Amino acid sequence: MPKIKTGDYVLFFYNDSKKWLMKVGKKEQFHSHIGIIKHADAIGKEFGSRLITNKDKYVYILKPSIHDYVMKMQHGTQIVYPKDFGYIAARTGLQTGQKIVEIGTGSGSLTTFMASIVSSRGHVYTFDVDSKVMDIAKKNLEKAGMLKYVTLKRQDLKKAKKMPIKDADIVVIDLGDPWEVLPQARKMLKGSGFVVAICPTMNQLEKLSIAFAANEFSDIDCTEHIIRNIEAREGKTRHSFRGIGHTTYLAIARKVFFDKKTTRKKVKKNEK
Repeated sequence: MPKIKTGDYVLFFYNDSKKWLMKVGKKEQFHSHIGIIKHADAIGKEFGSRLITNKDKYVYILKPSIHDYVMKMQHGTQIVYPKDFGYIAARTGLQTGQKIVEIGTGSGSLTTFMASIVSSRGHVYTFDVDSKVMDIAKKNLEKAGMLKYVTLKRQDLKKAKKMPIKDADIVVIDLGDPWEVLPQARKMLKGSGFVVAICPTMNQLEKLSIAFAANEFSDIDCTEHIIRNIEAREGKTRHSFRGIGHTTYLAIARKVFFDKKTTRKKVKKNEK
Protein backbone atom coordinates (compact mmCIF):
# COMPACT_ATOMS: atom_id res chain seq x y z
CA MET A 1 0.00 0.00 0.00
CA PRO A 2 1.26 3.54 -0.78
CA LYS A 3 2.54 5.49 2.21
CA ILE A 4 1.66 9.06 3.15
CA LYS A 5 4.38 11.47 2.09
CA THR A 6 5.15 15.16 2.48
CA GLY A 7 2.79 17.26 0.33
CA ASP A 8 -0.10 14.77 0.42
CA TYR A 9 -3.51 15.92 1.53
CA VAL A 10 -4.82 14.02 4.55
CA LEU A 11 -8.15 14.07 6.37
CA PHE A 12 -7.45 13.90 10.10
CA PHE A 13 -10.69 12.37 11.38
CA TYR A 14 -11.77 12.43 15.04
CA ASN A 15 -15.55 12.32 14.61
CA ASP A 16 -18.18 13.51 12.14
CA SER A 17 -18.05 17.11 13.36
CA LYS A 18 -14.32 17.24 14.14
CA LYS A 19 -12.23 16.50 11.05
CA TRP A 20 -9.52 18.52 9.38
CA LEU A 21 -8.26 18.44 5.79
CA MET A 22 -4.58 19.42 5.62
CA LYS A 23 -1.55 19.29 3.37
CA VAL A 24 1.08 17.31 5.24
CA GLY A 25 4.42 18.96 6.06
CA LYS A 26 7.28 17.55 8.16
CA LYS A 27 7.40 20.50 10.55
CA GLU A 28 3.68 21.24 10.61
CA GLN A 29 1.42 20.58 13.57
CA PHE A 30 -2.17 21.39 14.43
CA HIS A 31 -3.41 22.42 17.88
CA SER A 32 -6.96 21.37 18.73
CA HIS A 33 -9.15 20.59 21.74
CA ILE A 34 -8.11 16.93 21.45
CA GLY A 35 -4.42 17.80 21.57
CA ILE A 36 -1.57 18.40 19.14
CA ILE A 37 -1.63 16.60 15.80
CA LYS A 38 1.90 16.35 14.42
CA HIS A 39 2.05 15.91 10.66
CA ALA A 40 5.37 14.11 10.95
CA ASP A 41 3.57 11.29 12.78
CA ALA A 42 1.47 10.65 9.68
CA ILE A 43 4.32 10.62 7.15
CA GLY A 44 5.30 7.08 6.22
CA LYS A 45 2.06 5.53 7.50
CA GLU A 46 -0.73 3.98 5.43
CA PHE A 47 -4.04 5.76 4.95
CA GLY A 48 -6.46 4.45 7.54
CA SER A 49 -3.84 4.36 10.31
CA ARG A 50 -4.48 5.88 13.73
CA LEU A 51 -2.50 8.58 15.51
CA ILE A 52 -2.48 9.40 19.22
CA THR A 53 -2.32 13.04 20.35
CA ASN A 54 -0.54 14.33 23.44
CA LYS A 55 -3.94 14.20 25.23
CA ASP A 56 -4.32 10.47 24.49
CA LYS A 57 -7.02 11.12 21.90
CA TYR A 58 -6.85 9.28 18.61
CA VAL A 59 -7.46 10.48 15.07
CA TYR A 60 -7.59 8.43 11.88
CA ILE A 61 -5.56 9.58 8.88
CA LEU A 62 -7.81 9.15 5.87
CA LYS A 63 -7.36 9.65 2.14
CA PRO A 64 -9.69 12.54 1.20
CA SER A 65 -12.61 11.77 -1.10
CA ILE A 66 -14.19 14.24 -3.51
CA HIS A 67 -16.89 14.72 -0.86
CA ASP A 68 -14.22 15.72 1.66
CA TYR A 69 -12.61 18.20 -0.72
CA VAL A 70 -15.97 19.78 -1.56
CA MET A 71 -17.16 20.08 2.04
CA LYS A 72 -13.84 21.59 3.13
CA MET A 73 -13.24 23.83 0.13
CA GLN A 74 -12.95 27.61 0.25
CA HIS A 75 -16.26 29.28 -0.56
CA GLY A 76 -16.39 32.38 -2.69
CA THR A 77 -20.08 31.78 -3.42
CA GLN A 78 -22.81 29.37 -2.32
CA ILE A 79 -21.75 25.87 -3.36
CA VAL A 80 -23.69 23.00 -4.87
CA TYR A 81 -23.69 20.30 -2.16
CA PRO A 82 -22.85 16.60 -2.60
CA LYS A 83 -26.46 15.68 -1.85
CA ASP A 84 -27.32 16.99 -5.33
CA PHE A 85 -24.32 15.46 -7.13
CA GLY A 86 -25.64 11.91 -7.20
CA TYR A 87 -28.99 12.83 -8.71
CA ILE A 88 -27.38 15.01 -11.36
CA ALA A 89 -25.02 12.17 -12.30
CA ALA A 90 -27.77 9.54 -12.39
CA ARG A 91 -30.33 11.69 -14.21
CA THR A 92 -27.92 12.88 -16.92
CA GLY A 93 -25.83 9.71 -17.22
CA LEU A 94 -22.65 11.62 -16.34
CA GLN A 95 -19.71 9.35 -17.18
CA THR A 96 -16.09 9.18 -18.14
CA GLY A 97 -15.17 10.56 -21.56
CA GLN A 98 -17.95 13.15 -21.75
CA LYS A 99 -17.65 16.81 -22.70
CA ILE A 100 -19.22 19.08 -20.08
CA VAL A 101 -19.86 22.83 -20.21
CA GLU A 102 -20.48 24.82 -17.06
CA ILE A 103 -21.84 28.39 -17.21
CA GLY A 104 -21.12 29.95 -13.82
CA THR A 105 -18.11 28.36 -12.15
CA GLY A 106 -18.70 29.66 -8.64
CA SER A 107 -16.47 28.04 -6.02
CA GLY A 108 -16.01 24.95 -8.17
CA SER A 109 -17.77 22.32 -6.06
CA LEU A 110 -19.84 20.84 -8.89
CA THR A 111 -16.92 21.42 -11.28
CA THR A 112 -14.71 19.29 -9.04
CA PHE A 113 -17.25 16.47 -8.89
CA MET A 114 -17.89 16.42 -12.64
CA ALA A 115 -14.16 16.47 -13.40
CA SER A 116 -13.65 13.46 -11.12
CA ILE A 117 -16.21 11.52 -13.18
CA VAL A 118 -15.23 12.48 -16.76
CA SER A 119 -11.52 12.11 -15.82
CA SER A 120 -8.75 11.92 -18.41
CA ARG A 121 -10.95 10.76 -21.30
CA GLY A 122 -13.35 13.69 -20.96
CA HIS A 123 -13.18 17.36 -20.07
CA VAL A 124 -15.05 20.12 -18.24
CA TYR A 125 -15.12 23.62 -19.75
CA THR A 126 -16.25 26.19 -17.21
CA PHE A 127 -17.02 29.87 -17.80
CA ASP A 128 -17.52 32.78 -15.40
CA VAL A 129 -17.30 36.57 -15.47
CA ASP A 130 -15.72 37.06 -12.02
CA SER A 131 -11.96 36.54 -12.04
CA LYS A 132 -11.74 36.54 -8.22
CA VAL A 133 -14.29 33.75 -7.95
CA MET A 134 -12.49 31.79 -10.65
CA ASP A 135 -9.21 32.11 -8.77
CA ILE A 136 -10.87 30.47 -5.76
CA ALA A 137 -12.32 27.71 -7.97
CA LYS A 138 -8.91 27.10 -9.53
CA LYS A 139 -7.32 26.65 -6.10
CA ASN A 140 -10.09 24.26 -5.03
CA LEU A 141 -9.72 22.20 -8.21
CA GLU A 142 -5.95 22.08 -7.84
CA LYS A 143 -6.25 20.98 -4.22
CA ALA A 144 -8.52 18.10 -5.21
CA GLY A 145 -6.22 17.10 -8.09
CA MET A 146 -8.90 17.82 -10.71
CA LEU A 147 -7.50 20.92 -12.44
CA LYS A 148 -5.94 18.86 -15.25
CA TYR A 149 -9.43 17.83 -16.39
CA VAL A 150 -10.83 21.37 -16.42
CA THR A 151 -10.45 24.46 -18.61
CA LEU A 152 -11.43 27.70 -16.86
CA LYS A 153 -12.20 30.74 -18.99
CA ARG A 154 -13.37 34.22 -18.07
CA GLN A 155 -16.11 34.93 -20.60
CA ASP A 156 -19.70 36.17 -20.58
CA LEU A 157 -21.54 33.68 -22.77
CA LYS A 158 -24.65 35.88 -22.72
CA LYS A 159 -22.79 38.30 -24.99
CA ALA A 160 -20.86 35.75 -27.05
CA LYS A 161 -21.63 35.80 -30.78
CA LYS A 162 -19.99 32.44 -31.37
CA MET A 163 -20.16 29.59 -28.90
CA PRO A 164 -16.74 28.31 -27.74
CA ILE A 165 -17.86 24.66 -27.43
CA LYS A 166 -20.00 22.38 -29.54
CA ASP A 167 -21.38 18.83 -29.21
CA ALA A 168 -21.37 18.91 -25.41
CA ASP A 169 -23.07 16.06 -23.57
CA ILE A 170 -24.20 18.24 -20.66
CA VAL A 171 -24.45 21.98 -20.03
CA VAL A 172 -24.72 23.10 -16.40
CA ILE A 173 -26.03 26.59 -15.64
CA ASP A 174 -25.43 28.17 -12.23
CA LEU A 175 -26.64 31.75 -12.71
CA GLY A 176 -29.36 33.89 -11.17
CA ASP A 177 -31.09 34.10 -14.57
CA PRO A 178 -30.46 30.72 -16.25
CA TRP A 179 -33.17 31.31 -18.89
CA GLU A 180 -30.99 34.05 -20.40
CA VAL A 181 -28.40 31.52 -21.60
CA LEU A 182 -30.68 28.67 -22.71
CA PRO A 183 -30.25 29.59 -26.41
CA GLN A 184 -26.47 29.47 -25.93
CA ALA A 185 -26.71 26.19 -24.04
CA ARG A 186 -28.79 24.72 -26.86
CA LYS A 187 -26.19 25.68 -29.47
CA MET A 188 -23.45 23.92 -27.51
CA LEU A 189 -25.39 20.70 -26.82
CA LYS A 190 -25.70 17.51 -28.80
CA GLY A 191 -29.20 16.41 -29.74
CA SER A 192 -30.78 14.77 -26.66
CA GLY A 193 -28.06 16.36 -24.50
CA PHE A 194 -28.90 17.54 -21.00
CA VAL A 195 -29.07 21.01 -19.51
CA VAL A 196 -28.92 21.25 -15.71
CA ALA A 197 -29.80 24.49 -13.93
CA ILE A 198 -29.17 25.33 -10.28
CA CYS A 199 -32.10 27.40 -8.96
CA PRO A 200 -32.18 28.69 -5.36
CA THR A 201 -35.82 29.87 -5.59
CA MET A 202 -39.11 28.55 -6.96
CA ASN A 203 -39.65 31.80 -8.86
CA GLN A 204 -36.54 31.00 -10.90
CA LEU A 205 -37.74 27.44 -11.38
CA GLU A 206 -41.11 28.57 -12.73
CA LYS A 207 -39.64 31.09 -15.15
CA LEU A 208 -37.06 28.55 -16.32
CA SER A 209 -39.66 25.86 -17.03
CA ILE A 210 -41.44 28.24 -19.42
CA ALA A 211 -38.11 29.05 -21.09
CA PHE A 212 -37.36 25.34 -21.54
CA ALA A 213 -40.41 24.90 -23.75
CA ALA A 214 -39.70 28.13 -25.66
CA ASN A 215 -36.19 26.88 -26.45
CA GLU A 216 -37.19 23.35 -27.50
CA PHE A 217 -36.23 21.37 -24.42
CA SER A 218 -38.26 18.43 -23.15
CA ASP A 219 -38.10 15.66 -20.51
CA ILE A 220 -38.24 18.45 -17.92
CA ASP A 221 -37.52 17.42 -14.35
CA CYS A 222 -37.61 19.80 -11.35
CA THR A 223 -36.55 18.44 -7.97
CA GLU A 224 -35.33 19.28 -4.47
CA HIS A 225 -33.08 16.97 -2.46
CA ILE A 226 -32.91 16.94 1.32
CA ILE A 227 -30.85 14.46 3.33
CA ARG A 228 -31.93 13.40 6.81
CA ASN A 229 -28.99 12.08 8.77
CA ILE A 230 -29.52 9.36 11.36
CA GLU A 231 -27.43 9.07 14.52
CA ALA A 232 -27.25 5.30 14.86
CA ARG A 233 -26.24 4.28 18.38
CA GLU A 234 -27.15 1.18 20.34
CA GLY A 235 -30.40 1.68 22.19
CA LYS A 236 -30.83 5.34 21.26
CA THR A 237 -30.87 5.72 17.48
CA ARG A 238 -32.66 8.86 16.29
CA HIS A 239 -32.56 11.42 13.51
CA SER A 240 -29.86 14.04 13.80
CA PHE A 241 -30.76 17.58 14.84
CA ARG A 242 -28.00 18.79 12.53
CA GLY A 243 -28.28 18.61 8.81
CA ILE A 244 -28.41 20.43 5.50
CA GLY A 245 -31.94 21.41 4.54
CA HIS A 246 -32.89 23.36 1.45
CA THR A 247 -29.93 24.58 -0.57
CA THR A 248 -31.23 24.65 -4.13
CA TYR A 249 -33.69 23.28 -6.65
CA LEU A 250 -32.51 21.36 -9.70
CA ALA A 251 -34.06 21.84 -13.13
CA ILE A 252 -33.04 19.29 -15.77
CA ALA A 253 -34.18 19.04 -19.38
CA ARG A 254 -33.05 17.61 -22.73
CA LYS A 255 -32.47 19.17 -26.12
CA VAL A 256 -35.05 18.00 -28.65
CA PHE A 257 -36.34 19.19 -32.03
CA PHE A 258 -39.97 20.29 -32.09
CA ASP A 259 -40.05 20.23 -35.90
CA LYS A 260 -42.14 23.39 -36.01
CA LYS A 261 -42.48 23.38 -39.83
CA THR A 262 -44.21 19.99 -39.78
CA THR A 263 -46.41 21.12 -36.88
CA ARG A 264 -47.49 24.24 -38.78
CA LYS A 265 -48.38 22.15 -41.87
CA LYS A 266 -50.53 19.82 -39.75
CA VAL A 267 -52.31 22.78 -38.15
CA LYS A 268 -53.08 24.34 -41.53
CA LYS A 269 -54.26 20.98 -42.89
CA ASN A 270 -56.61 20.53 -39.90
CA GLU A 271 -57.93 24.08 -40.35
CA LYS A 272 -58.99 23.20 -43.88
